Amino acid sequence: MQPITAALLGIEHPHSLAHLRTLQSLPEVGEILLWDENKQALAAAVDKQGTKVSATFTVLDQLLARPDLFFVIGALRNDLGPDIFIRALEAGKHLMAEKPIGRTAADTARVIAVAEYTGTHLGVCYQNRTLPSVQLIRQLIGDGLIGPLISVEMRMITTRVVARNPRSWLFNNTHAGGGILSWLGCHYIDMIRYVTGDEIIAVSADVATRSGEAIDVEDVAILSLRFRSGAVGSLHAGYMMALSGDGYHNKAGYDTYGGFNGQLGRITWTSSSSPTKIIAESIHPAWASAPQRVFDLPLAESPAYGGVSGEHFMRGFIQAAQGQGEAWTSGSDALQVARIVDAAYESSRIGQRIEIVTP
Repeated sequence: MQPITAALLGIEHPHSLAHLRTLQSLPEVGEILLWDENKQALAAAVDKQGTKVSATFTVLDQLLARPDLFFVIGALRNDLGPDIFIRALEAGKHLMAEKPIGRTAADTARVIAVAEYTGTHLGVCYQNRTLPSVQLIRQLIGDGLIGPLISVEMRMITTRVVARNPRSWLFNNTHAGGGILSWLGCHYIDMIRYVTGDEIIAVSADVATRSGEAIDVEDVAILSLRFRSGAVGSLHAGYMMALSGDGYHNKAGYDTYGGFNGQLGRITWTSSSSPTKIIAESIHPAWASAPQRVFDLPLAESPAYGGVSGEHFMRGFIQAAQGQGEAWTSGSDALQVARIVDAAYESSRIGQRIEIVTP
């Protein structure tokens, strides 16, 4: 199949250059277009990563008018993204949007409505779904090896606010719509939903700003979750690590853990070490000969955002947009995570458990 033309909308997002590396890594992409209103940022991006970049634009309509443009990746500030995403969809371009798509679930729903109306494909960057560890946990749970779900424990602790530029739009509520929960915690909410196949129907939450920095979004959040099956869960997310460096692509800057407990066994996961380690135990008859098992999963290297699994994620979206199979994520995934995040903020504000609209 002939290589396609893709575009990156937004050069100054924390993940923009990582997305550019992904486009450069995919043999399916033959030509890359860049758009941003900042000419200097565009020039710097081309200087750093000019491979396959054939043109840059400061006027969005000029880029969207390109008849050969097949899809765009949108990496923009949360309050600016929805209107620009809608313009791309209305121009007939398939869209992979950076999470969380907008400041609120209502923003996300607005973008989804346009994608449905125009018949374009809309994906969201919850690319952790393609990680070998996430796929393995999903398979083990789906095969019934831990039996009916009892509870889920999830933790995601990362480097302090001071190491992430407190003046960034990410820490401004008007621009971002939220803090640690909407920026990083959302990945782990999506992961919980994806691997368990169980929907979160209610949340009780407390969020706080405890970093001592002059920000107006939460930097720590604790959620108590209830699932459709009756299982319960928790998520603890925060900017707290003081001795692990800085930056947004710092592999040492995360302390993550997941525990999935069922009537027949449990699975624990951590991505804080390399290789990623999964420990599983089960009294299921299929595991009678070895009821406790350890899986070490080193990640294949690639310049793409998320490594080889990141390439796999974006390739799945391209193929789905070409009518070949289903993408790893959809707008509905983004909407459901956004509903849970919105509910957590409301729960913390009023001090009550909030029921969540579910598909």
